Amino acid sequence: MSAIWTAVLLASVGCYLLKLAGLSVPTSVLERPVVARVAGLLPVALLAALVGVQAVGDGSGLVIDARAAGLGVAVVLLLVRAPFLVVVAGAAAAAAVLRVLV
Repeated sequence: MSAIWTAVLLASVGCYLLKLAGLSVPTSVLERPVVARVAGLLPVALLAALVGVQAVGDGSGLVIDARAAGLGVAVVLLLVRAPFLVVVAGAAAAAAVLRVLV
């Protein structure tokens, strides 16, 4: 068996055990206000981190390009409470226009 398949199998077992650990948490722990608040905010923080890395990351360095401008447009549209599809379309359009111009 190659090293890649060993890594895939170990990662699969690790993911399964992590999922099992999450399902094994007692209900009394999940009903605590602090746990409920953290569980509600954690996906938002993870998504924000992924968006940030994808917007300004380029391999091992930082780059400011059309992606960052698209992110800026998305932030402005979110602040004015635009619908989600408008936010996505506006960010994509801003990035596309900047890529064509530069």
